[in-house]
Amino acid sequence: MSRRKEPRRLRPDEEALWQQVARQTAPMHPDRRSERPAQPATPSRAGTAKAPARPHTDLSGFRIGGAVPQTAARHDLQPGLSDQLRAQPVRMDAKAFGRMKRGKLRVEARIDLHGLTLAEAHPRLNGFILDAHAAGKRLVLVITGKGRDRDTDGPMPMRRGALRHQVPQWLGQGALRNAVLQVTEAHRAHGGSGAFYVYLRRPGK
Repeated sequence: MSRRKEPRRLRPDEEALWQQVARQTAPMHPDRRSERPAQPATPSRAGTAKAPARPHTDLSGFRIGGAVPQTAARHDLQPGLSDQLRAQPVRMDAKAFGRMKRGKLRVEARIDLHGLTLAEAHPRLNGFILDAHAAGKRLVLVITGKGRDRDTDGPMPMRRGALRHQVPQWLGQGALRNAVLQVTEAHRAHGGSGAFYVYLRRPGK
């Protein structure tokens, strides 16, 4: 329990000054007892806490108008789509995968989703992939385009190339996940980053 500190006493000269002022002042409320103004408590020397010293900041290299030094490299919160696809493990035959990346495997079917909205493209992609898988086809091409050069006029803002970014996610979800073995960007002869090779599993596997 902390000990309450006693108020500081007036010095004799302060006491004399107070009495002189009190004699020359007419009280506003004579019926009330005259009281001396309360004196603020002065902490004892032992109880006084010393303020911590402020850390010294070296400003020797600072110049007004100077450029801010780059102390750290920028970090992207999420890698780009191309990097994400390259980071995926190879689930198909490695030799066939290399030929596919070079555009040397025969494309057995293709679908062009370029210009469609996400709501229009999703069911068409589902039907195309499932039909191709049921027919025993192995390599199909999905064309998305690279995206608009400007924002759409719709009420909700959409990122440039929204369809291109969404298609690989759709191919790894739901019923399509059981039909798709590998997804990668197409060779430039087949559309480059505006299209995808989709290598399908054998039916029944």
